[in-house]
Amino acid sequence: MLSEKTIQVIKSTVPVLEQHGTAITSRFYQMLFAKHPELLNIFNHANQKQGRQQTALANAVYAAAVHIDRLEEILPVVKQIGHKHRSLGVKPEHYPIVGETLLAAIKDVLGDAATEEIVQAWADAYGVIADAFISVEAEMYAQAEQEGGWAGFRAFRVERKVRESECITSFYLVPEDGKPLAGFAPGQYVSVKMEIPGEEYEHIRQYSLSDAPGKPYYRISVKREDADGNKPDGKVSAYLHKQVESGDVLWLSAPAGDFTVDMQDTRPVVFISGGVGLTPLVSMLHEVVEKQPGRPVRFIHGTQNGDTHALKQEIEKLADKHEQLAAYWCYSKPSERDRAEQPFHKEGHIDLPWLKQVAESRDASFYFCGPVPFMRDIHRMLKEWGVADADLHFEFFGPAANL
Repeated sequence: MLSEKTIQVIKSTVPVLEQHGTAITSRFYQMLFAKHPELLNIFNHANQKQGRQQTALANAVYAAAVHIDRLEEILPVVKQIGHKHRSLGVKPEHYPIVGETLLAAIKDVLGDAATEEIVQAWADAYGVIADAFISVEAEMYAQAEQEGGWAGFRAFRVERKVRESECITSFYLVPEDGKPLAGFAPGQYVSVKMEIPGEEYEHIRQYSLSDAPGKPYYRISVKREDADGNKPDGKVSAYLHKQVESGDVLWLSAPAGDFTVDMQDTRPVVFISGGVGLTPLVSMLHEVVEKQPGRPVRFIHGTQNGDTHALKQEIEKLADKHEQLAAYWCYSKPSERDRAEQPFHKEGHIDLPWLKQVAESRDASFYFCGPVPFMRDIHRMLKEWGVADADLHFEFFGPAANL
């Protein structure tokens, strides 16, 4: 337990963290990788280049300072981050390295303002926070190895590679060892570890499982971020699209993640996705319509046009089979063929009047996923409509951001 004096010192640093948090975490990562370059095999290089990881860590440190006297309030965030750590292979021995480097970064950025009292208080606080993470993640590692699960990364063979749209391709993956698959909760993801020729370090990316549980395979549906791999996150997705074929082997972690559909809830459910953000929601959709007959379901998807619309036929087949499901498509840039065939319901972007019309009621559970600007818009609209915070469920691809 932290002393009252330590708690007060930590709380006194809240304004400093609000102002200098990102500078501290940016310096932290510079120092961490300079001293421990082997950790570049774990961290997502693209998130580093985009600054998303630095911002996410700054937000986490700030939240820890604000709630230092009631850390139980940020336990859901600890668990969310813990899922990501477990899927990446973060271990207890990494925490002292992180703690030492974080304190050094605080000293480096704040200079004389980082008094011995402040640094010692943060050392004590970090020890408590690290213990919480280690404890939560130990349980997750143990759970991951149960009922067909495994520790670390397991070899999977690409059984099929299916082009879903001009920018999204699905990979059907079966265990190379032929042993049973671990079950998963719809909405969860796996980490894929890859060695790309010419790259010094391994790359790990997390991809949602896009099909229903209980199949003899896992399916991931990957967007090609950039055909030439020039964008920060383009190397891995481009390699998967252009180089990985049926018969090749990928290394996967056991499923992880806490963005899952509440199957105890029987009220109407509304899924809202943008672009490749539909992948976890399609898995949830299968679960709801197959196991909760009669529960009203709305699936709303926004994309550029018919050429970029992935998994459309799969969802429409579900709608034909299950009367409880209605699906609606919103195209921001429909092609002439789209207009001629009218395979969509709205042109432009999702707006609140249309969303109210197709969702029908705000007394529902709303699950949404997509690019951060898309999610900000959806979150704003749902709040404006008066949807309760408890009914808003969303997932970020990559480090968490603020909506």
